Amino acid sequence: MEADAFNTIDEESPEILYKIKSSKFFATAFPVKTEEDVESAIQKLRKKHHKARHFCYAWQLGQNYEHYRANDDGEPSNSAGMPIYGQLQAYDVTNILVVVVRYFGGTKLGVGGLISAYKTAAQMALDESKIIKKLITKSIFVNCNYDMMDQVMRLTNDLNLKIVSQNLELDCNFEIEIRKNKYDEYYEKFNQIYGLKVSQKPPKS
Repeated sequence: MEADAFNTIDEESPEILYKIKSSKFFATAFPVKTEEDVESAIQKLRKKHHKARHFCYAWQLGQNYEHYRANDDGEPSNSAGMPIYGQLQAYDVTNILVVVVRYFGGTKLGVGGLISAYKTAAQMALDESKIIKKLITKSIFVNCNYDMMDQVMRLTNDLNLKIVSQNLELDCNFEIEIRKNKYDEYYEKFNQIYGLKVSQKPPKS
């Protein structure tokens, strides 16, 4: 993965079902950005599967994949959460939660069997997910008089940049999104144009 990009999902995956020895494993992948999003998704599943015994999961957060957690939810230690987390690593995804809900079928699977089942269910959910690449971006803030607006627009178009917001009331204020690995170079291009006020921070309102 490029240094200024990451893989994630934008929408919840379809729920998949994996069966083995009468046990049922329902797995779903959710897009999440905070631990509150994680808790909300898990509560949603607890209501849907109110008779299930185990809600095992793993999540990874942050554009740099810096935060993660795995939870066995009553299964033997490292038999559920870590196999699910292993699949998040294998698919190289972040800002994502995978939950595997287990209904016990009466036959014990053993630790090895559980590891295999949770790994397989997580893999199936990720296979059903639409994984996308997102760029890590930063914004610059440009202020100018109206007679300079065309130059801002022209440079923005030449560099193929996105204007996130603009305010054209008293003067012209733009927030422009730049890919992280081009930020310093493009910041200087704007900064070198006489008459533009360029900042890394939004103007004070």
